[in-house]
Amino acid sequence: MDDPSGLAVTADGLGLKGPRGWAFRDVSVDAEPGALIAVVGPSGTGRTCLLLALTGRMRPTEGRAAVGGLELPRRMAAVRHRSALAHVTGVTDLDPALTVAEHLHEQELLRRRFGGALPRPRQLLRPRGERRRERRRHIDSALARAGLDLATLPKRGRTAVRDLERVEALRLSLALALLGRPRLLGVDDTDLKLSSAEREEVWALLRSVAATGVTVLAVCSEPPADAVVVRTATARPATARPAPADQAAEPAGTAVDGDAEAEEPAAPAAPAEPAEPTGAAESAGTDHPHHDHHPRHDHDRDHHHDHDAKEAAADALAETGRS
Repeated sequence: MDDPSGLAVTADGLGLKGPRGWAFRDVSVDAEPGALIAVVGPSGTGRTCLLLALTGRMRPTEGRAAVGGLELPRRMAAVRHRSALAHVTGVTDLDPALTVAEHLHEQELLRRRFGGALPRPRQLLRPRGERRRERRRHIDSALARAGLDLATLPKRGRTAVRDLERVEALRLSLALALLGRPRLLGVDDTDLKLSSAEREEVWALLRSVAATGVTVLAVCSEPPADAVVVRTATARPATARPAPADQAAEPAGTAVDGDAEAEEPAAPAAPAEPAEPTGAAESAGTDHPHHDHHPRHDHDRDHHHDHDAKEAAADALAETGRS
């Protein structure tokens, strides 16, 4: 992901069907590289499913789509490699017991291990201190782009996720995603339970990320005036909770023929790009990380926010597999 340019996103008549009906259908998109794209629709209309489909993590059922010229679903693996996710429940969950520094450190370790190109021999021969300083610069750069200043946190990098405010947790999830240098960044529930001032703050942040050339795809309830708006079609509400998506087997016939790349395993998930975990060092990826009772957090285990949309996403994942 060394190319900093964003990816164009196009779709025509895109749809995804799960066991109990269509998660979304007849969606069209036409966005240039570096655009700020807002995915808007009522609860239960497959906004999260669309986010996962356009980032190469769910297989659409009908229609056409391409990301950076890579056709979906045939080039899903390539799209996954060039994209990252933030703030997606069940995919990029932060661990409330771990610290900010631990999340950043382990995600950086995962990036170096699974981030794509192997390190050059000359890089491996560099002094350990020099490599450590480079990793620190990389983490600091991601934090700056996400607007998360560790000096403002109660215990700086040792602050536990459970002690973060809602916007701070979102910024951390964004920083973890940006560590992978994605060209397409998908963000779920962008404005969930935020005040008007906080929403403006988050949109200003996403605009700044898009201004660096990264295409930003954000699920929201109220899109800003300057975003490319994509609306999901009405979907049939879910009537029963499905089995967890990660326990569902992919049904026969969902493999994509003619492209070995589509069969590549995705990199291990972590809280910001496929579920990014964490490690331990004060060196400084749809929620679950925010579902606690700390007074600064105000996360009350409200599993019913956007309830129908989340169940629709789980339905579709159970039907198609997460690839």
